[in-house]
Amino acid sequence: MIERPTRIGVQLAPQHVSMQATIDAARRLDDMGVDAVFGWDHFFPLSGDLDGIHFEATAQLAAWAVATERVQIGPLVFCNSYRNPDLLADVARTIDHISGGRFIFGIGSGWFERDYLEYGYDFGTVGSRLNALGAALPRIRERWSKLNPPPVGPMPILIGGKGEQKTLPMVAQHADIWHSFVGPQDLPHKLDVLRRNCEAIGRDVSEIEISNGASVRDGVGGVGFDRLDALHAAGTRLLTIPLSGDDTPDGYALDRVQAYLDWRDRKNA
Repeated sequence: MIERPTRIGVQLAPQHVSMQATIDAARRLDDMGVDAVFGWDHFFPLSGDLDGIHFEATAQLAAWAVATERVQIGPLVFCNSYRNPDLLADVARTIDHISGGRFIFGIGSGWFERDYLEYGYDFGTVGSRLNALGAALPRIRERWSKLNPPPVGPMPILIGGKGEQKTLPMVAQHADIWHSFVGPQDLPHKLDVLRRNCEAIGRDVSEIEISNGASVRDGVGGVGFDRLDALHAAGTRLLTIPLSGDDTPDGYALDRVQAYLDWRDRKNA
């Protein structure tokens, strides 16, 4: 059984804010002691003005890799549909080198239809997108083994999703981190499904870090951590706070993060 520390991530949605503001935010979070800073892989805002300011994921992550020194960085998550898997593997390897080995390779099957339609990708179905992800993951790992130089490493694979028929078997096979938004009442069942999938291939489920999305309502004013406490009790060890460029008139509400870091430190004491 692997014992893991509690960790706090922050997802900086690259919407309604300048690129420099995202870079400055990533640098400040690094200084604050956040464990991971994540972006997302969309082409348009998901809230607020849906045609507002927005930036692409891979270039943004490379900029963060240069601007930060300690914190892990990665997408939450890359959309498998948008890039050839071998190319995406190479992009990730390159950012991993820029960061000195701090890259988390987050990936999922994709879901936001507008991204597909406006950029000319086939949206397909939930099933076809998951099948494509299942076919891509071995190609990505194989490409890493062929690249010269290889990733600095260990470049953990994070898979996002919660489906029991396709996603969780992929998590068991390939992931170092499983990310979902499953609530504390349903998480034990999902973990049991994941455990059975791991056992079927001879893997210990404790090798997989359990990750979940925190709510900006949790921890406001240093209180309201009941949901996070319940997720933690169920086995979650990476909790990620979503922030958007239009949280405040000045951009990201970074001051919200400290209460989560204090909660983390109490759990790790």
